Parts: sequence; structure tokens; C-alpha cells
Amino acid sequence: MTTVYLIPSPLHPEVTQVLPGYVMEAIKECKVFFVENKRTCRRYFKKCWKEMVIDEYTWHTIGEPATTAAFLNILQTNDIIGIVSEAGCPGVADPGQELIALAHRHGATIKPLVGPSSILLALMASGGNGQQFHFIGYLPIEEKAREKMIRHIESAAKKENTTQLFIETPYRNDQLFRALLRHLQPSTLLCLAVELTGPAEWVRTRTVAEWEKRLPNLHNRPVIFLVLPDR
Repeated sequence: MTTVYLIPSPLHPEVTQVLPGYVMEAIKECKVFFVENKRTCRRYFKKCWKEMVIDEYTWHTIGEPATTAAFLNILQTNDIIGIVSEAGCPGVADPGQELIALAHRHGATIKPLVGPSSILLALMASGGNGQQFHFIGYLPIEEKAREKMIRHIESAAKKENTTQLFIETPYRNDQLFRALLRHLQPSTLLCLAVELTGPAEWVRTRTVAEWEKRLPNLHNRPVIFLVLPDR
């Protein structure tokens, strides 16, 4: 029976100490890797395992047209497979979930490995409700649709007592932040979790009115945004 390891990766490329030692042991067992980005994945592996000979392994990029067929073929060979997210945990806000679903349908053994999840780290540090939360992913880009979603997020946080988490492409972070300040109520709690696990990491929960007095620079920085139920 084929084993599929779900291999976490660092959230910050230079901070690999957040990964448990058994992750590298699993990497060394794999013969084939399905990854979001070959170049960054190979750099990550070489940083942790300098002796690794990259060309001795088979590499496939998740999302390419031939990837699914290659995955199905390898499932029949009993080779040990690694699925690697670009940042964080495979299958969590990540395209690797489609391959994981295929592996289940073909009877493979799935082994998720512990690693950093920006979603969970942000939730932990926010002070929001960790019992009931909702990860939304990306908000709409179009202004009217985005405004409607922001108001829905705020309403759900307050009525359902849930923490609402979402993300944006880093170069659009500042635009999203300004939209949040425009459309959320001044008393609503907004948390920003910035560059988690990295040297410049910070997490702060403030009301919208308090954020308006201190506008951070979020451009091109990985951020998790959280709207919290009222305290």
C-alpha cells in the first residue's frame, strides 16, 4: 500500500527550526514529490538536508495538466510520495487537497506531519474564539462585492460568536486593510497576524478605531486578517 506524507514547510524561508525532526526523516523516505513550487521546495529541502541529491528524486508541480495522471500512476507503484505545500501545511488553504482526496479513493495510507499553520497560529494569538471559527480564504477584489463580504463577516462574527479569518495577496494587503477600516464598525475588533514565525513577526488585536490612529505598512508582507466577536 502506498504511503503519502503530507509534508509541512516553513512559513518563512529562513526559519526552518519550527519543523519537528521527524519531518526530515519522512522526506528522506520519499521517492517522489508533488509540490506547489519546485524551486522553493528544493531550496527548503537542501537547507535542511545539505547532502540531498535533487536529481535522484522525481518532482511534479501541483496544478499542471499532467500531474493528476502522474499521481495516479505512482499510487500503483507503492513508491512513497510526499506532498509539499508552498508555505505551511498541505491541504489547508492549499491545492494539495485534490491529490489527497485521490489518494484516499485509491486506498493509500495518508500521514499528515506536524508543521506551522499560519491560520492556526493567528487564531491562537488573536484572543478570538478558538472554539468556533471560519476561514474564508480570499475576499472579492471588486469593490462592491468586497464591501458586502466585509459587512457579512462582521455580522457573522458578532451574531454567531465566531472568529472570521481571511487572507489577501501580499501586494494588495494595504488596500484590503483600508477597506476594512472603511466598512467595519469603529468598535469591531480586528487582528493582524504579520510574518508569522519570521524575525519580523507581530500579532495585534485592536478595535477599528484604534487601528485608524496607527496604520501599519502591510505591503508585500504575509498577513492573516481576523475579525473577532465583541469582548
